[in-house]
Amino acid sequence: MSRYLAKYGIFIAFGILLIVLSLSSESFLTVTNLLNILRQSSISGIIAIGMTFVIIRGGIDLSVGSILAFSAIVASSFAHPDTYPTFVPIALGLLVGLGLGLINGIIISRWKVASFIVTLGMMTAARGLTLVYTDGRPIINLSSEYNFIGGGYIAGIPLPVLVFVGVIALGFFVLHITKFGRHVFASGGNEKAAQLSGVKVGRVEIAVYAISGLAAGLAGILLSSRVMTGSPVLGTGYELDAIAAVVIGGTSLTGGRGRIIGTVVGVLIIGIMNNGLDLLNVSSYYQQIVKGAIIVLAVLLDKKNQ
Repeated sequence: MSRYLAKYGIFIAFGILLIVLSLSSESFLTVTNLLNILRQSSISGIIAIGMTFVIIRGGIDLSVGSILAFSAIVASSFAHPDTYPTFVPIALGLLVGLGLGLINGIIISRWKVASFIVTLGMMTAARGLTLVYTDGRPIINLSSEYNFIGGGYIAGIPLPVLVFVGVIALGFFVLHITKFGRHVFASGGNEKAAQLSGVKVGRVEIAVYAISGLAAGLAGILLSSRVMTGSPVLGTGYELDAIAAVVIGGTSLTGGRGRIIGTVVGVLIIGIMNNGLDLLNVSSYYQQIVKGAIIVLAVLLDKKNQ
C-alpha cells in the first residue's frame, strides 16, 4: 500500500481536487476557465520541467526566476516594431538563459560548490543585471509578432500551452528514453557508482543546469510577450513554484528518482488549486498557507518512502 500510494498518490490527489472544485463552483469546468488554468500554468510548468532534471541529479536551482527576468528583458529590448525579425529576440533570450545556466553548472561541477549557494548567488546577480540593463524601468512598445508568442492562439488553444506541451514531450523523451536521461538518474542516485560505471558525472551536472537555464529563458520570452512588457520584476517567486511542483510531483529532493509526468501533475495541482480558491473567493493569504502545507506533506511522504 505504501509503494502504491508513493507511485499513484499524486494522481489520486489530482482527481479528488478536480471533483471537489467541480462540485464547489459551476465556473470551474468551463472550457474558458480550463484554458485559463493551462495558460497560467504553462510558464511555471516549463521552468518546472527544467527543474526536474536538476533535482533528479541531486541539485537545486534557485536562480530560474531571475534568469527568466534577464532573458525576458534582453529579448524584449530587441523586439521593438520594425527593428529586428522576431527570431532575433527569441534566439537572444534563449541564449541568455542557456549561458547563465551553463555558468551555474560549470561553477557547481568544476569547483564543487553547493548548488544552493551558487544558484542563490546567481539569483541575486541576474536580478541585479536585469535592473542595470533596464535602469529599473520596464521595456515597452513590443512588436505584435513578438506579443503573439505569449498572447496568441492556434486552433483556439493559447500558444504558451502548445509550447508547454512540446516541452513536456521533449523533456519526457530526453529524461526517460535517452542515454543522457539514464545518466541523470544514475548520477543523482549514486554519484560514485555512476562514475565508476563510466558516466561523466561532471558533464551531466553542467548539462542539467544548462537545461534549467534554457527552460527559464524560454519561459521569460513567453511571459514578457504575454504581458507585452519586459519588466525587471518578472519571474519573482517562480523558482519556488517550480520547486514545489517538482516535489509535489514525486521527485525526490535527494536525487535519483522522479518523472516528468509527476511534475506536470504537480504543476496542474498548483494551478488548479490557485484557480479554484480564487473562484471560491478564498484570500490569497490562505492560498499561500495551503500551498506551503502541501509542499511539506509531499516532502514528508518522500522521506517516508525512501
